[in-house]
Amino acid sequence: MTDREDIIVVESLHKYFGDVQAVKNVNFTIRRGEVVVIVGPSGSGKSTVLRCLNHLEVPTHGAVYIDGVHLEDKKTNINAVRAEVGMVFQQFNLFNHLSVIDNVMIAQRLVRKRSKEEARSIAMQQLERVGIPEKADAYPRQLSGGQQQRVAIARSLAMEPKIMLFDEPTSALDPEMIKEVLDVMLDLAKAGMTMVVVTHEMGFGRSAADRVIFMDDGQIIEIAPPDQLYANPQHARTKLFLSKILKH
Repeated sequence: MTDREDIIVVESLHKYFGDVQAVKNVNFTIRRGEVVVIVGPSGSGKSTVLRCLNHLEVPTHGAVYIDGVHLEDKKTNINAVRAEVGMVFQQFNLFNHLSVIDNVMIAQRLVRKRSKEEARSIAMQQLERVGIPEKADAYPRQLSGGQQQRVAIARSLAMEPKIMLFDEPTSALDPEMIKEVLDVMLDLAKAGMTMVVVTHEMGFGRSAADRVIFMDDGQIIEIAPPDQLYANPQHARTKLFLSKILKH
């Protein structure tokens, strides 16, 4: 293990699905409070790497450490680790039969064992934080996609995680709703939350990321601060990808 400021350490990560190798010898570290954005073409292994960070996917080989805890160690309580790692998906995964505030309270009650009063208070704080406290008593079907995703973010934040993982959180949204979700994520980044974000929103990487990881074909091709990666990529593959993605 490395420096205690490294809250995420990934060592020699490989992941196979049958005969297909989705992730090939990926290595990186992320420090506390750092925002890292992972970009790359579809099928490049970005989401698989992200899902290995909370054991939604189990690495075939290699090691993942979250705040010093080795996830592949048989003695590790994965559910305890997951309680410290918030995850926001492309699909919102809200309970349609529960109100917004109950969606934000349920994991607090079950996992954090908070009282109903405490869970409700924290839920309201987080709904305020994502800008939709007035929707507390609404149901998911009554919300726009952007509002539903903000509820999903509030639900994760209510658990007071050490790390937030975002797996293409805006890709299911209409264009006019993307900004409202990215603005919430930008505020989180500014507040010092450790974040790993898989996204196609290159502007978010430029405005929020400390570093950008470019992946292709299951491998990390390049890691650099966004200004450096976008303006002066070192690898031909990165240049080709950015030439198609970035609007000049």
